[in-house]
Amino acid sequence: MANRKRSIILRCPVTAEERSLIEQKMVQLQTKRISAYLRKMAIDGYIIYVDTRDIKEMNKLLSAIGRNINQIAKRVNARGPTYQADMEEIRERLDQIWQLQRRILLSQR
Repeated sequence: MANRKRSIILRCPVTAEERSLIEQKMVQLQTKRISAYLRKMAIDGYIIYVDTRDIKEMNKLLSAIGRNINQIAKRVNARGPTYQADMEEIRERLDQIWQLQRRILLSQR
């Protein structure tokens, strides 16, 4: 315990109902450590949870498009044939990105 970053321990007795409410809020925020949750609430008084799954999915699709574009550019620079299927795949992925962006924007309202 001598090497701990936080050496001061605070204790706060709570009822069973209070403990249950704290745990419910932790689940809503997807927090697993009660000490981290209580410390954040005591210092800041609030926690903002932002669901970024859609943004992560969009980044994944953008990476896939980037790889496809690099492959096409490599073929074009090597004077190789460009394939219509590659272009169609890029268009499909762009459509997916536009759909994700619309869904993200609508969820922000």
